Amino acid sequence: MRQLHLFLLGFLSVSALGQDKKAGPVIQNYGEVYEIENISFPIDTSMDFKVVFDIMESPEAPGELNRQIETVARFLNMHGQNGVNTDQLNVYMVFHNEATKDIMADEAYMESFHTGNPNAGLLNDLMDAGVQVILCGQSSKARKVPVSEVLPGVKLALSAMTALVQLQEEGYHVIKF
Repeated sequence: MRQLHLFLLGFLSVSALGQDKKAGPVIQNYGEVYEIENISFPIDTSMDFKVVFDIMESPEAPGELNRQIETVARFLNMHGQNGVNTDQLNVYMVFHNEATKDIMADEAYMESFHTGNPNAGLLNDLMDAGVQVILCGQSSKARKVPVSEVLPGVKLALSAMTALVQLQEEGYHVIKF
């Protein structure tokens, strides 16, 4: 038993080394990432990163942060920490299906779920950093989340499919979970 304890203590000590994550420089309070050393597939810090995150899933429990949204903060921070300028990070998020509720303004979210929207602060930080947020018009109607009840700055599209096709035609690459 003593050997098992020593093994576990050693394993935990070794695995804890180099495991510190940090947020920033783009999004300060969300999107912590690990530092990666000895990268053998180098980052092209001269290219423009044009990405659109297709966000359609949401946590079951109201009041829980949508980790798919936080992935966008991680994307911005990891590239910012590794020499890519923020003006080279061109990011859209397209919300539809279950994730439609995650872009609701606090008042509307509170009325529906009896708690504030846990994603509001993160979404506002992302939009302040230049991320464009698009709501699927079809999901807006189907999920009964009118544009008047979403966070300021969210744009309404005819559909998620329309937005994704148009953005791909403009050279954006879809990241889907």
